[in-house]
Amino acid sequence: MTVTKTSVANDIHARLEPGEELLRVEDLAVEFPIRSTILRRTLGTVKAVAGISFDLRAGETLGMVGESGCGKSTTGLAVLRLIEASGGSISFHGHNLAAMGEAELRPFRREMQIVLQDPYSSLDPRLTVRSIIGEPIRVHGMAEGKALRERVDQLLELVGLRPEHGSRFPHEFSGGQRQRIGIARALSLGPQLLVLDEPVSALDVSIQAQIVNLLERLQSELNLAYLFIAHDLSVVNHISDRIAVMYLGRIVEVGTSDELKTSPRHPYTRALLSAVPVPDPTRRGLGRRIVLEGDVPSPASPPTGCRFRTRCWKAQDICAEIEPTLDGVSTHIAACHFPESA
Repeated sequence: MTVTKTSVANDIHARLEPGEELLRVEDLAVEFPIRSTILRRTLGTVKAVAGISFDLRAGETLGMVGESGCGKSTTGLAVLRLIEASGGSISFHGHNLAAMGEAELRPFRREMQIVLQDPYSSLDPRLTVRSIIGEPIRVHGMAEGKALRERVDQLLELVGLRPEHGSRFPHEFSGGQRQRIGIARALSLGPQLLVLDEPVSALDVSIQAQIVNLLERLQSELNLAYLFIAHDLSVVNHISDRIAVMYLGRIVEVGTSDELKTSPRHPYTRALLSAVPVPDPTRRGLGRRIVLEGDVPSPASPPTGCRFRTRCWKAQDICAEIEPTLDGVSTHIAACHFPESA
């Protein structure tokens, strides 16, 4: 059978059943050159993402958590081809996005959208809300005129806003409302995958809960897959089905939300969990707070072997010689030579 552009488009726009594999990333690497300020010579390379692999199924939320600078946001941008990967494959609906040119990639843009961290800077202040949400629909030729207006009204109501809000400008809204507008814009093309890059970190705590509840409702109604990127492990634990913990460009542990919360296997995950505030006063102080010593090494010159070993209280000679991998057959795996008991 001859594969045409139309058949490919029909294939990727078909909705998968919950649990079917939607995205598979293998050995993803992203590097940025370090250049001198005068002669612009390349002095070295920042290994922002150093060969990570993960998968995401339809209707699932994969949380990605770690300290600032660990490569979370870079991973999300690379998956969407908003920045170019240095190596690896990005398979969406069975098609390798990393090997595509811009023309081939265009039909896939509809299916993968992003919600950015800062609702104050991610919306064009010169455009009305109706124009902001309607622009992707118009650019992709999905609707015009009355049909476009009706589609924008439906999207506004879907995220908890009113159709009359469409005539206003972004500065007339609160932070939480602006993030709802950003979500409506991301949903305008009917995507199957949303990359949520710190979507609630710039909001007040009470508003964070509202946005998280909105995302959970939308996922249930629209069968969306989320790559949820955040540094707040408590938020990630609440919304995610599985969690990938990143440190210095590598994934060091993967498991379900319950597995990571109750029995973390990697020392870095234990340290992150120990820093999560406990709301129950009777339980405060029961768990030992783990304070990591030293600074995060430079991604331009990461440590040999295990990247976490320079801050790990369990490190031994083998940790400097051999980099641990995420090999395993269970859903809960950790890249550590001396993991905690499951």
